[in-house]
Amino acid sequence: MDDIVKQALAKWPNVPHCYGWLLLDARGHWRMRDERAQHLNLPGDRLQHAALCSFIARNYAADARGCWYFQNGPQRVYVQLQATPYIVRTDPVQGWLLHTGVALGAIDEVLLTEQGALLLRSADVLAQLDDRDVASVLAELQSGGSPVADDTLMAWLEGTSNASLTLQGHAVQRVEAATLPARFGYVSVPAPAPTPA
Repeated sequence: MDDIVKQALAKWPNVPHCYGWLLLDARGHWRMRDERAQHLNLPGDRLQHAALCSFIARNYAADARGCWYFQNGPQRVYVQLQATPYIVRTDPVQGWLLHTGVALGAIDEVLLTEQGALLLRSADVLAQLDDRDVASVLAELQSGGSPVADDTLMAWLEGTSNASLTLQGHAVQRVEAATLPARFGYVSVPAPAPTPA
């Protein structure tokens, strides 16, 4: 967290949290959601300012409930997640690169949803692969040491094949997309915690 943010938190500790105004899309872009976007359940306008996007990424964290937020000075701006808390892409220099600009650590799990979304877990970081990299990464899938045929992959995604798939030496696990938030402890659409009665 930036020092200026820590100083603001110390100076103004009780600023109300903000919900619904910021979204992380499935390509790793921050999106500002005005009242119209919120009302129509639209993703909002993509933030283009590089310094602002970098500031958000440096001050991005999760609370004890698994709700992700951007600490904007003394205020927490909670982030709606279109996919997972992190988005990863391939980078020719750094390998797997998170949307925050940090390299993904050693891979602990590779998961593939029934919808064909590929996810990588490294320690506590769960990241969905940017869809623009899916075709090239799926081409690296292997079964029995050979590239996976399209029909075998489709059958595997549909749950009608028990073929063992690997990606870069890691076993690929089938997972239902709807189970991801509960399994990995994150909240896709943060809301204020209920007030005690």
